[in-house]
Amino acid sequence: MILLAALFLILVVVRGVKIVPQSEKFVVERFGRLHAVLGPGINFIVPFLDRVAHRISILERQLPTHSQDAITSDNVLVQVDTSVFYRIIEPEKTVYRIRDIDAAIETTVAGIVRAEIGKMELDHVQSNRSALIDTIKHSVEDAVDNWGIEVTRAEILDVNLDQATREAMLQQLNAERERRAQVTKAEGAKRAVELNADAELYAAEQTAKARRIQADAEAYATAVVAQAISDHGIEAAQYQVALKQVEAMAGLGASAGNQTVVIPAQALEAFGDAFKLLKGRA
Repeated sequence: MILLAALFLILVVVRGVKIVPQSEKFVVERFGRLHAVLGPGINFIVPFLDRVAHRISILERQLPTHSQDAITSDNVLVQVDTSVFYRIIEPEKTVYRIRDIDAAIETTVAGIVRAEIGKMELDHVQSNRSALIDTIKHSVEDAVDNWGIEVTRAEILDVNLDQATREAMLQQLNAERERRAQVTKAEGAKRAVELNADAELYAAEQTAKARRIQADAEAYATAVVAQAISDHGIEAAQYQVALKQVEAMAGLGASAGNQTVVIPAQALEAFGDAFKLLKGRA
C-alpha cells in the first residue's frame, strides 16, 4: 500500500506540475474545453482533470517564399515574390480559430498583394516598394488580428516581368537615353554659341578700347604739335613735315629685297630743308 501510495503521489506530481520553456506556451483543456494558457516557468494544473492539449512555440516564424501573379493598373502582368514573418502571441486564438495558420497567412498575403498592386502603375511598383511593403504589412495585420498572431515583417523580395514586357521596357529605356543624349548635345551647342558670342563681344570691346586709347594718344600728339606751332611758329610745322619725309625715305630703303631705291626730285630739297631746320634748332 505504501508503495502504491508513493507511486500515486509521484504520478500526481508529474501530471500536476508543468514546466514550460521560455520559447513556448501550453494550452490546457479541462473536459475538452479551454481552461488556461500556461506561460514560461513552473505551472500547476489539476491532475487527471486538466491536460496539456497544445504546445505552441512563440518564436518568430518565417513563411516560405511565395510567388503570385498580379496585374498593375496599366495592365502589366508581374510576378511578385513575398515573404512574411510572424509570431503567435495568443495561442488560444490560433488553436481554436484557424486550422492551418501558415496556409491562411499565405492566402491572405496573396490577395492583399494583388489588390494593392492593382491600384498602382508598374513604375510606381518599382520605385515605391518600401511604401507598398508597409501597406501590405498593415493590411495583413488587420486581416489576421482574430487569429492571435502578430505580423512582424512583410517583404517583397522581387518583382518579375515577362519577356515581352522586359523587351518593351528596354526599348523605352534606350529611347529615353537617346533623348537625354540629344538634349545634352543641344545644350552643349547652345552653350558654345553663347560662349562664342561672349568672346566676340569681349574682343569688340577691347578693340574699341584700344581705338579709344589710340585716338586719345593722337589727340594728345596733335595738341602737343599745335602747342609747339603756337610757341615757335611755322618752323615747328616745317620741321615735323621734313622729319616725316626723311623717315619715309629711310623706311623705303630698308625694305627687304630692294636693291634699287627711287628718290623723288623733291627728296633732296626735303633733306636740305630738314638739315636747315635742324641747324636752326641747334
